[in-house]
Amino acid sequence: MKVSIVGGSIGGLTAACLLRDAGHQVSVYERSAIRLEQRGAGIGFLPASYRYLQTRAAIDIDKISVKTEHIRYLDKESKLVYDAKHQYRFSSWNTVYASTLDHFGTTEYHLDSEVVDFSQSSENVSISLKNGQSITADLLVGADGIGSLLRDRLVPTSKSAYAGYVAWRGMVPESKLSSELIERLGDAITYFVYPGSHILVYPIPDHEGRVTPGDRLINFVWYCNYPSGKEFNFLMTDKNGLLREVSIPPGFVSEQNVEHVKSMALNCLPKLLSDLVVATIEPFVQVIYDVDIDQMAFGRICLIGDAGIVARPHAAAGTAKAAADGWALAEALEKHEALDDALDAWQFSQLAVAKNLLERTRRVGSKSQFLNTWDSRDPEVIFGLHQPGN
Repeated sequence: MKVSIVGGSIGGLTAACLLRDAGHQVSVYERSAIRLEQRGAGIGFLPASYRYLQTRAAIDIDKISVKTEHIRYLDKESKLVYDAKHQYRFSSWNTVYASTLDHFGTTEYHLDSEVVDFSQSSENVSISLKNGQSITADLLVGADGIGSLLRDRLVPTSKSAYAGYVAWRGMVPESKLSSELIERLGDAITYFVYPGSHILVYPIPDHEGRVTPGDRLINFVWYCNYPSGKEFNFLMTDKNGLLREVSIPPGFVSEQNVEHVKSMALNCLPKLLSDLVVATIEPFVQVIYDVDIDQMAFGRICLIGDAGIVARPHAAAGTAKAAADGWALAEALEKHEALDDALDAWQFSQLAVAKNLLERTRRVGSKSQFLNTWDSRDPEVIFGLHQPGN
């Protein structure tokens, strides 16, 4: 088939690679005029996230990710209060994106190709680009993220529901940090939990993809509550006065809010972790939203990753869910001769995965941000796509 994929992020690229491997003619349309970068900083690198790179692209994942061996919790005095052996992998959005794009290539990866309209018939599906170009295909895959145009048009009742909190994020080169901080934070994921909040810290590749100790970055994700209205709007107004909805990227958070988060770190966090936040030059903000829909396949169109259901990041499974959607789509198309049958089977399985993840991450978020029932021994706080640890 001829397949058009809208959105050239990691999920769209993974689906593109899989569908091309299956013999389809695949083109990716990305609205950005330049290669994507620095989106999301550190990511949990679950098996579904690296499955393609490891098994099909023959990439040594030890060269693009950092392996940690412990889950640790600190108290307010920076003392270790919990230490469990548990292996995770972490990478950076940049590193995984670059590795996947390098494998797919740029011939059918079209930058500056914003989709502004689409339509379908029983025979084909068409997209219209902002530059006036029109493309016809047999299948349209929506991989255009949380602000999906396709989802908005196909499910007009869908809404992004603000969870009541945001993630402050940032990363600092190990070369800029003390030897004590690197020694204590460089081989684990480290948590600090306090009423109405929690922060987690872990090592990731640097902006050149280097994973050797000393070259890496130490990454933090700090969940903080902001009520809707004036306080939230002030936070989300960037340094240029633009009110943003989903995130404020590095370098665009207002100076006043940067000063505020560093002051908050000094007051609320253990010194080991506040030192990391204070050393961050360009912290940024990710708003936590839920998006729940009951349909992901529509004739010759399907929605994958965050273009479909959006789950909170507490399971570190965002990229894994998008990748799993791509694998399941390729397998369904191979198994079923009719496109309708393939998309029906695909939708049945992937809706179940996404809804289970959404409910689990809602529970985890509530435990830390509102109920104050987070427990380091709770198996539900372990990362995983299908269930904790998997």
